[in-house]
Amino acid sequence: MKNISSGRFTPPQPLKTAVLFLIFNRLDTTKRVFESIRQARPPRLYVAADGHRDSRPGEDVKIMAVRDYVMRHIDWDCEVKTLFREKNLGCKYAVSSAIDWFFDNEEMGIIIEDDCLPHSDFFYFCETLLHRYRLDNRVSVITGNNFQNGQHRGDASYYFSKYNHCWGWASWQRAWSYYQGALPFWSEWSQSKKWTNINPDHVERKYWNKIFNQVVMGKVNSWAYPWTACVWKNNGLTATPNVNLVSNIGFGEEATHTSASNSTLAHIPVKPLGEMTHPDDVVQDLLADKYAFDHAFGGRYLRFPQNIIRLPRRIAGALYRSIRWMLA
Repeated sequence: MKNISSGRFTPPQPLKTAVLFLIFNRLDTTKRVFESIRQARPPRLYVAADGHRDSRPGEDVKIMAVRDYVMRHIDWDCEVKTLFREKNLGCKYAVSSAIDWFFDNEEMGIIIEDDCLPHSDFFYFCETLLHRYRLDNRVSVITGNNFQNGQHRGDASYYFSKYNHCWGWASWQRAWSYYQGALPFWSEWSQSKKWTNINPDHVERKYWNKIFNQVVMGKVNSWAYPWTACVWKNNGLTATPNVNLVSNIGFGEEATHTSASNSTLAHIPVKPLGEMTHPDDVVQDLLADKYAFDHAFGGRYLRFPQNIIRLPRRIAGALYRSIRWMLA
């Protein structure tokens, strides 16, 4: 029997959870995302921004405009803390150090970037589950993202995934304490049975092997990939809503990692959560994760060449068995 909260999912007012808002140089998306935060009225707002890049003339002006806009429009009663970098650290270190700073001050909280536009239910979905799984080490992340293309997983408002999608998410100090951006454990862990069990599909395992090898070699300027590895290393699962609660509106030429504006992951519509129901067990949904790898990470394209290569062999085998049957 699923656990059902009483009545409709009516958000408690006001929000009681702290929010970390990560900004940089994009005023247009920042305005839209900030307005959603403003409507949620968190009691503590942390604002972090990387410094400008010397290779980008005029970027310092854009960054100052974004910072100024946010600070001038905080018009509700809340405690505000800022971490504004003077020098550029890059995406990996600027974001991960901001999250370090956030969890140095908060036991748990919500993290959202300047191009991730949430539905209002996102904040209260995160807040509810932050308290529900506060002491449950099986759960490391709460995400607002759903890449299942309308498929409902399980019989509750959310399910558990190994994928910690981070376009709007929440976590705990206890979980973030596992973060190691350089992945010092990767060399040994990648040869372990535990690693194979996490990714038993050889195509998926090869995909992540390549990415984590690049992280270790310093070729990937991302905090998110090391965070995924650290969550997996520590057996963490991610609570994933059965509707999409956050839309990435930042795809385009100005984006750092999401430049393909025609991506199927861009501008996915958000929907209300509806009645809040909880699953009975904290168990990974294997079918949902297979679908996520194939459709959100491109696994179906990685499988395609292998299927083409194998096709003649299957046809030859079938013909051989047919000939043998006819000659018998």
